[in-house]
Amino acid sequence: MCCWCSCLECIHNIPPLNLLFLHFSSDPALPAGEEGAAVSMASISVPNPAPPATEDAENIRKAVQGWGTDEKALIEILGHRTAAQRAEITVAYEGLYNETLLDRLHSELSGDFRSAMMLWTMDPAARDAKLAHKALKKKGDRHVWVLIEVACASSPDHLVALRKAYRAAYSASLEEDVAACPLYKDPLKQFLVRLVSSYRYSGELVDDELAMAEAGELHDAVVARKQTLHGDVARIVGSRSKPQLKATFERFRQEHGRAIDDVLEERRGDQLAAMLKTAVWCLACPEKHFAEVIRSSIVGLGTDEESLTRAIVSRAEVDMKKVKEEYKVRYRKTVTSDVNGDTSGYYNGILLTLVGPE
Repeated sequence: MCCWCSCLECIHNIPPLNLLFLHFSSDPALPAGEEGAAVSMASISVPNPAPPATEDAENIRKAVQGWGTDEKALIEILGHRTAAQRAEITVAYEGLYNETLLDRLHSELSGDFRSAMMLWTMDPAARDAKLAHKALKKKGDRHVWVLIEVACASSPDHLVALRKAYRAAYSASLEEDVAACPLYKDPLKQFLVRLVSSYRYSGELVDDELAMAEAGELHDAVVARKQTLHGDVARIVGSRSKPQLKATFERFRQEHGRAIDDVLEERRGDQLAAMLKTAVWCLACPEKHFAEVIRSSIVGLGTDEESLTRAIVSRAEVDMKKVKEEYKVRYRKTVTSDVNGDTSGYYNGILLTLVGPE
C-alpha cells in the first residue's frame, strides 16, 4: 500500500534540490509581516544553536547503518529542526553519501512512522504538492479538505511554490488536474479551481465599504437564495485577501446576527456548504479546521492516520499552539492525550515531538 508520500514512485517525483529553497524566507502558511507570529505559535523545539547540517547528516547516517535502525535518534534530530534546517540536512546527506535522505528513510522505516517522518522531512511545498496529487485520486470530503487546506491555509507565496513543485513533479499544473478531475462536479470543481489558482494580496489593508457590500452579497447568496457556491461567493472567497475576508465575515456577523460558518454548519448533508465552511475556516481561523481534522481522525472506529499525520506535520511549524488551544476548548481534551490514546511506538513519538508539550 502506498502511504502518504512514502512510496518509491513518490520519492523519485520529488522536485530537484534547487526548488527546496524557494520559500524559506517566510513562513509557508502566513501572510507577509506575520512571520513573528508563526514563531510564537509553532510547537516544535529547536536547539539554539543547532548543530551544523553536516553533523546532523553524519548522525543520521549512524542511526541507519548497521544492525537495526535508531529510530529515537532520527526523531531527536529531524523532529527538532526547522524546514530550512531539514533542507540543509537533506542537501548535506546527499552530498556526503551519494543517496537521498528520503530514499534512506524509505528503506529503513515502515508503516505510519515512515509516512510521518518522510512527510516531515520533505520540503513543505513539495510535500503539499504531493498531498494534493494524492487527494485528487480519492473520493470523499476528507480528500477535498486537502485541496482546500493547501490553497487557503497557507500564504500566497507558499501556494505559488506549491504549484511550481507540482508542475515539476507531475508535468502538469495543479489547476489543470483539479479542472480535469472526474471526482468533482460543478460548482464545487469551479470553486476548487479558483482556490488553487489564486494569488491573494498579502498586505494588511482592508476596505471597510467593500467588506460591508460583500457581506451583503454573501448573505444574499448563502442565506436568502441558498446558492452556497454562487458565482459571487466563489469570487469573494476565492480572491480576497485574508484580512479583507476576516473583515467581511465579521461584518456578516454584525449585520445578520450569526457567523457565516455557523450558518453553513447547520446545513447537514450539504457538501457544498461543508466545503465552503472549510474554506472559511482555513482562510480566517485555520486552527478551528485543523483541530477538527485531528479530532475526526481519532474518534470512531479506527484511526485515520493519514489525516492525523497531515494535520500535525503541516501545522507544527505554523500554528500548532493555537490548534492545541482550540482543541482543548472545543473538546475538553488535549491533542496529546488523544494522540496517546490512539497511536503507539515510534509513530506516537514523532507525532508528540511535533505537537510539543501541553
